[in-house]
Amino acid sequence: MVRKKADPKKGTGKKPKGSGRRLYTDENPKDTVSIKFATPTDARKTVTKVRKLKKPYARKIQILTVGEQRAKVMNKKEVASIFKKAKQTLKKQHDSKTKNA
Repeated sequence: MVRKKADPKKGTGKKPKGSGRRLYTDENPKDTVSIKFATPTDARKTVTKVRKLKKPYARKIQILTVGEQRAKVMNKKEVASIFKKAKQTLKKQHDSKTKNA
């Protein structure tokens, strides 16, 4: 009798063989940040939301990069520039904090 391994509770980035779990599952849906980028106003609201998040710097940059890349693909140059400027501002703030620390 072969015992089937249970799926790991936390994602490893790989789908276990024989798993019923989908490849791109959201391991922690409570941690998901919605990104709106249909209009420049939506982009600004998303940037404001990201700045207020209690998440690490890298996570914030990751969220803003996703917004920027999606906007670029959809040829929304103004929206992409909003996300890019927000990333640059966040980077400057982070660099000034790390230099002073």
